[in-house]
Amino acid sequence: MANQFGGKWTKDKIETFVKYTKAYLEIMKDRPYFSLIYFDGFAGSGAIMQDGNDYDLLEGVAKQVLDIDQPRIFDIYYFVEKDQNNQTTLEAMVKSQYPNRNAFVVCNDCNNRLLTMAQFLNRPQNKKYKVLAFIDPYGMQVKWSSLEALKDLSIDMWILVPTGLGVTRLLKNNGEIEDSLMERLKTFLGLGSEEIKNYFYKSVSTTNLFGEDETLLVKERRIAQKAAELYRERLNSIFKHVSKPLQMTNSKGSIMYHFLMCSNNRVAAKIANDIVTPKFR
Repeated sequence: MANQFGGKWTKDKIETFVKYTKAYLEIMKDRPYFSLIYFDGFAGSGAIMQDGNDYDLLEGVAKQVLDIDQPRIFDIYYFVEKDQNNQTTLEAMVKSQYPNRNAFVVCNDCNNRLLTMAQFLNRPQNKKYKVLAFIDPYGMQVKWSSLEALKDLSIDMWILVPTGLGVTRLLKNNGEIEDSLMERLKTFLGLGSEEIKNYFYKSVSTTNLFGEDETLLVKERRIAQKAAELYRERLNSIFKHVSKPLQMTNSKGSIMYHFLMCSNNRVAAKIANDIVTPKFR
């Protein structure tokens, strides 16, 4: 069973990540003293149905990463998938097609597994491990507190940020955001409600129909881009280097996501920017 989601932007995202993965493994081939972990937080079933067409299937990231066997492979592949059916499908594929890979497919929440991985990497005896992580949620499932746990660790992480599909939709034009929606924004961005409003809204003085002065909150323009700028800035509080965001739009040109890479390694960020930059031309 394939995940029913995708389009050209999905293909661009996967191509970008796989290209980086190959560059990452090329560098690590000369560093056999490091043990490499591949971590996929929303692994899916292994295939993606593009635009609802059963005959237009795109190999998911999990399979494409497992296919890479040169110049070296990962020592551990760790796939996390919350949906039981997808997890079962992916696990069966991994066992049948990649029996020689040291792979684990777990049914769990990405946030839980990020915290567990952070605990693992923080142990002194595990300093030899380096992680390449692919965090590819459909929406705002990733908690900021989960990412904060990764601070100062040896992780290169690509993350898909739902700037248009998530953040923009929750920010009401008049600033009157329901408590439940504000809680989602706070959990996702790791900011307080006033910080969020101050960033995405401006105060405008006006006169109402009765001639009385009043102040209104007005949503800023280019909200999806502003959300990407904010998230990139927030990531820089955890990682030393964050790449330029790769903007992803639907067939109508509306922004859905921004795709960013973050690392504590300057060279890693340069490689990511070299991969992303041509896509802006």
